[in-house]
Amino acid sequence: MTAQPSRRRARASAAYTAADIQVLEGLQAVRKRPGMYIGSTDARGLHQLVWEVVDNSIDEAMANMATRIDVTIGADGHLEVVDDGRGIPVDRHATGKSALEVIMTVLHAGAKFGGGGYKVSGGLHGVGVSVVNALAAEMRVEVLRDGKRYVQEYRRGTPQKPVRLVGGEAEANRGLDWARHHGTRTWVLPDSEIFEDLDFNWETIATRLRESAYLNKGIWIRLLDERVGREKNYLFQGGVTSFVRHLNRHRTPLHQHPIFVERVVEGTSVEVALQYNDGFAETVLPFANNIHTVDGGTHVTGFRAALTSSLNEWARRASVLSEKDTNLSGDDVREGLTAVISVKLTDPQFEGQTKAKLGNADIKGIVQTVVSDGIMQHLEENPADGRRILEKCLTAARAREAARKARDLVIRKGALDGMALPGKLADCQERDPALSELYIVEGDSAGGSAKQGRNRQNQAVLPLRGKLLNVEKARLDKVLSSENVRPLIIALGAGIGDQFDIAKLRYHRICLLSDADVDGAHITTLLLTFFYRHMPMVIENGYLYLCQPPLYRVSTGKQTRYAADERGREAALRELSRDGKGRNVTVQRFKGLGEMNPDQLWETTMNPETRTLLQVSVRDAADADETFSTLMGERVEPRRDFIRGEARKVRNLDI
Repeated sequence: MTAQPSRRRARASAAYTAADIQVLEGLQAVRKRPGMYIGSTDARGLHQLVWEVVDNSIDEAMANMATRIDVTIGADGHLEVVDDGRGIPVDRHATGKSALEVIMTVLHAGAKFGGGGYKVSGGLHGVGVSVVNALAAEMRVEVLRDGKRYVQEYRRGTPQKPVRLVGGEAEANRGLDWARHHGTRTWVLPDSEIFEDLDFNWETIATRLRESAYLNKGIWIRLLDERVGREKNYLFQGGVTSFVRHLNRHRTPLHQHPIFVERVVEGTSVEVALQYNDGFAETVLPFANNIHTVDGGTHVTGFRAALTSSLNEWARRASVLSEKDTNLSGDDVREGLTAVISVKLTDPQFEGQTKAKLGNADIKGIVQTVVSDGIMQHLEENPADGRRILEKCLTAARAREAARKARDLVIRKGALDGMALPGKLADCQERDPALSELYIVEGDSAGGSAKQGRNRQNQAVLPLRGKLLNVEKARLDKVLSSENVRPLIIALGAGIGDQFDIAKLRYHRICLLSDADVDGAHITTLLLTFFYRHMPMVIENGYLYLCQPPLYRVSTGKQTRYAADERGREAALRELSRDGKGRNVTVQRFKGLGEMNPDQLWETTMNPETRTLLQVSVRDAADADETFSTLMGERVEPRRDFIRGEARKVRNLDI
């Protein structure tokens, strides 16, 4: 019985020889496995090409060698980036080729390793622009140095000709710095053989460029979209202070002028701006060498330590806290805080290729010292600001204690066995969170249909009664006392806020299921706000989804089609009419999920084989924070302006 498999293994072994070993030379490896270099080949990977090219120009700006960057989205789908920096070197490299060709065609080739070319840069691995070249159908680089223009073209990473000198000085100046006579123009056409989507997104690029302009004050960045004739210019002399004002523009600040700190210590530049508002959320955006370190790092640790210690020290100096009072905690001093932390250092140590966390140990002490000194100086010079800030912190401390008691009550209930789970929760039989789904449903009627239509093995259903509390306008103690929120927290089983433990989450697919109308959209927005503010790790880990229930049912009696909107309804009508049924087609419009039979809800919305789920993700923290503050905050004017501005984008409005 065992001899036959042994013979198969022997034959397979003999067939595996040196001839099977494939060596990918040059940029072939990038084209073979693009995800290893840019993460994916979807829209996110496409835009990574933009960042790789733009970041090279930003590095020139950080080196004080460039003052302007022009980014153009071409009508034919190409990308062009022009800067007035020094221009990529074109002289002969040790390999015998032009330095330009080496940089464009060799991985790990660049001026960011030895420290000679760039003291500070966002690039770390030296693979950026050569990866772009490998994944471009066509690419062209023009370099202007000393009034001369050098050009090289590539197709899918392969140079078409050697680097050559073309044109005279007048032509060389076209579109670049007329006075300084140097710069780089990069023209890229992404390869349709690599990317699923070739459509550059205006908002995504504009957000990133605006961010870069804030972090590099005095640099002019221009974005032009030739597809629709749209242009945007960014130039911020205020730097990170302007950034904080921008983030707080839809909120009410507690003090007029942000606290600003700027200092260079041992070659490391530290820029921090912070301002409190009357909200409850903390918004801290950390950057290292212009890279948004979404997972924080040593610069954030130093900032938080400085904030807590300096506010406690000043509170005691100003007799806001007496000797018998306990110190304010980190949570107390971060409520309603908006801050931008930007450090620029020579040898950044990021964790992983994604550069999501800064690891340089010495940065913590540098940032802590600089920020502590800056906060103390500002409060000594502006004591009224200090008292307003401390008053908010003390209120937060009292609310935190109330929230602790409420949270302990919720956690104690959730820690018990199944009897303590919310009564309206119809749990599933599966106990592995990775295989379990929770449908959060609007109302008892829809909940009844979902409970009957679900797969009881791995699908749980929790109906909500009425609209959820708007957590954007409430502190945690009020959130925990809400009769609608508390059952949700208990059902999920992982706690809330700083006590949230993703390892205890009972479901790894949380599906928001609401009516396909205005009220349903409102409830979905309230739930999204709750998860974003109090359970962000659910979103970060990809566990939150939006269901897409249909609005119409089109049927001939024998054939049935479902449609999410009017366009889908018309398409279904045309399809069924082609089958000769014409005058016999009936159209049913669902006013709510409760009108759907359990089998219809299963077939259209809950069956993994036929349903459509949208995974919720956050690509830009600043934009997400601003959107939630605008739509769900106290101030009416920003919300009204947002609705007016976005209304023109609406194609189908269901009222």
